[in-house]
Amino acid sequence: MVKGLKFWKMHSLGNDYILIDNMDNKLATDLNNLARRLCERRYSVGADGLILACKSDVADVKMRIFNADGSEAEMCGNGIRCLTKFCYENGIIRQKSFDVETLAGIKRVWIIDIENDEVKTVRVNMGKPIFDRPLIPMVGEGKCIDEVLEVNGEVYKVTCLSVGNPHCIIFTNDVSSIPIDRIGPKIENHKIFPKRTNVEFVQVINSGEIKVRVWERGVGETLACGTGACASVVASYILGKTDKKVKVRLAGGSLEVVYAGDEILMDGPATKVFAGELF
Repeated sequence: MVKGLKFWKMHSLGNDYILIDNMDNKLATDLNNLARRLCERRYSVGADGLILACKSDVADVKMRIFNADGSEAEMCGNGIRCLTKFCYENGIIRQKSFDVETLAGIKRVWIIDIENDEVKTVRVNMGKPIFDRPLIPMVGEGKCIDEVLEVNGEVYKVTCLSVGNPHCIIFTNDVSSIPIDRIGPKIENHKIFPKRTNVEFVQVINSGEIKVRVWERGVGETLACGTGACASVVASYILGKTDKKVKVRLAGGSLEVVYAGDEILMDGPATKVFAGELF
């Protein structure tokens, strides 16, 4: 562990992260192990992931995000909103709109609600959803929309896409009845997903509202997932189940998602829990 390392503990709808200013690149190696150690609940700070604010040559800041198991993720919707608040309130970036470099490309963020210099709500342009199997990535060619996936003898209708990271969407009449701890890891690690996948179970409430439970790749069930919320809205819309503007109810709270044209806009909160230092 790195003694003297300062951090913020943050969350968005209960999806929690450890945020560190790494603009001087003081943390350059062994980041996977650092994430595992810091994110371990009860024995360390504890979180769903570790996020580093890094210097970027192509944007205002670069986000690197590691899951609790140490694997590096391409993108995180809740995480990027936390990063936005972290950067603004720590003086790393004092603009209310800026670009963030991620492994899924450059994302534009806007601070849309601020009180006494404290960021409350952030909007993110999540970009265009990707349906081509090789780019999700997923084995095979073409798209996977409302297709059958067999998992250990059980059959599910799935719609798969990438919103910077892979998602497998399954619609159900009642998300509360899904044994997510049993089904989630089987789909996450299915051989059809070469880099594993996030899994969303979606219940349509009406044309403007859905309820979602999330099994996150490398983490397990989480209280919320920004990219998962966006992927769920896109899948709901293309299957004719909802409109383009949807309220997404997650275990930790709600997000507002708009599938505008070919791009996805997401509004949601970001919250600082505490600041700390490692000893």
